Amino acid sequence: MIGFEDIANRQNGLVDFALKSNGMSEKQFLEAELKKWKASKERKSMLDGYNYYTNKHDILNKKRQAIGQDGKLIDLNNLPNAQIIDNQYAKIVDQKVNYILGNPIKIDTEDETYKELLGKYFNKNFSMTLNNLAEDALNYGLGWLHVFIDKDGHIGFKRVPAYEIMAYWSDYDHTVLDMAVRIYKQHGYEGSSEVSVEKVEVYKKTGIEYYILKDGSLIIDVEREPTSYIVMTNEHGEHLEFNFQKIPLIAFKYNNHELPLIVRVKCLQDAINEILSNFQNNMQEDARNTILVIENFDGTDLGEFRQNLTTYGAVKVRTSEGGGGVSTLHIDVNSENYKTILDLLKKALIENARGYDAKDDRLSGNANQLNIKSMYSDIDLDANGMITEFQFSFEQLLWFINSHEHNVSVVNNTNISTSTVEFVFNKNMLINESELIANCAQSVGLVSIETILQHHPYVTDVSKEMERISQENTGEVVNNDKPN
Repeated sequence: MIGFEDIANRQNGLVDFALKSNGMSEKQFLEAELKKWKASKERKSMLDGYNYYTNKHDILNKKRQAIGQDGKLIDLNNLPNAQIIDNQYAKIVDQKVNYILGNPIKIDTEDETYKELLGKYFNKNFSMTLNNLAEDALNYGLGWLHVFIDKDGHIGFKRVPAYEIMAYWSDYDHTVLDMAVRIYKQHGYEGSSEVSVEKVEVYKKTGIEYYILKDGSLIIDVEREPTSYIVMTNEHGEHLEFNFQKIPLIAFKYNNHELPLIVRVKCLQDAINEILSNFQNNMQEDARNTILVIENFDGTDLGEFRQNLTTYGAVKVRTSEGGGGVSTLHIDVNSENYKTILDLLKKALIENARGYDAKDDRLSGNANQLNIKSMYSDIDLDANGMITEFQFSFEQLLWFINSHEHNVSVVNNTNISTSTVEFVFNKNMLINESELIANCAQSVGLVSIETILQHHPYVTDVSKEMERISQENTGEVVNNDKPN
């Protein structure tokens, strides 16, 4: 048994510790862990996050049912069965991603040469990858970035879905990766028949091992030999292999518990879908709003009564007066009740997801900046925690970039200088520009011009704006718009 204190304090890593403690082979250990991982609640919540983001909600499996004659539920196929999805969850995910990454990340360092070097890596292509990582972090609890060296010796980045990665950490806070196992399906053909094979990749500090998972057993993949992370061919045609000192997988976490957003709001999203679907059903089955009461005909048992009421919308009764007849029992569907419940559920989902309502009453008229900040308070707090996690991930990513550039400089006999770097996230918050400009104007003489420019809504590059102001003050402005 691996205790809490052992995991938190040991230095040799979980895998070695487990193998030494239990006497299992590594193959047996991985087979047992993969079986447990595939059926785990952790992985299920990741798949729920993916499914709900891509409009695959539980409401699509909904059936109309009633209590049958034997007291058990039976499916009713002759009734309207609306399956409406109002995907508020996906809206919140996109809202959070764009709030954090809607504006470009600023690389803040005093070394301009190093800043220019990093700019080659953190380009528009990486911005797209980072957006996808943020989406993964929200849907899965964390997103994984694989750092690799291509055949030309250039460093590259590849996103890997978290539901494919089973991670083992060397510390309780999950900051140092001890080993990782990736499991995924690869589709192909045998003759004209389509087949699916479960591939397994084991990432260690010594490189990558490749297996096929068949009937719960790991079989060595004969098509792919174990390899190092860096494979190169030198000028003499010699095959060289190297490894990073760390496993080149970086986790970008949503929060320190690695919990996906869906676990907070799934029940609320399901309730929204259910309310809308039930309302649609009631509108479509107008005959069910009027129940027929059939007097003095043969009675039925309770099971048959419930089934007929749901299926046919009729009730047979026997009266003491005798005689027959048909009367109606009318049931009104109050749409205001549905609307009230739906509004409450949507507000609850926004609050539990820590998002914001773009139709908030505080934005009516000329909203001041204080009201805007109040509206954004929940999403801002949640974003700050996510940014803290991402900044740690950027530090790990910098380690790989710096290591690669150092190796390149050694080969090319050049120098590389590095300095402290801070990644500044410019959150995409709605602002009252008129109010901010007025505040900037009133601050002249109280704080420096540079500080004022940093908060001015029209300024994107403070250094360039300071240069333009200096040119205007000295009369060195050149109008480049004039033709020659």
